[in-house]
Amino acid sequence: MPKYLVTLYHPDDYAPSIAEDEAMDREIDTLNDEMVAAGARIFVGGLHPAGSAKSLRAQPDGEVLVTDGSYLKTKEHVGGLWVLEAADLNEALAWGRKATIACRAPVEVRPFH
Repeated sequence: MPKYLVTLYHPDDYAPSIAEDEAMDREIDTLNDEMVAAGARIFVGGLHPAGSAKSLRAQPDGEVLVTDGSYLKTKEHVGGLWVLEAADLNEALAWGRKATIACRAPVEVRPFH
């Protein structure tokens, strides 16, 4: 069965302690339970803010430069993700719709090779 990455995006200044409440937590838990019951969920994970990331870049001299922060300087960053098995893109998009509603944030759905 094809696998899909469902990526959740947060604004750069996202603060879970402010943005997330008990109702949202329940909706996300319900969604995760539904994904497990359907046999769709392979992996799920939330991420710390982009400021806690480290970016690594190979240098011409063979060294690897490690810098603070995410690789891309954007106004949004990946806040969490699901790896799902779905029959097709339409089924993966249905999970993505539920994720964007439960998490109250934009979601991207992308197939794996």
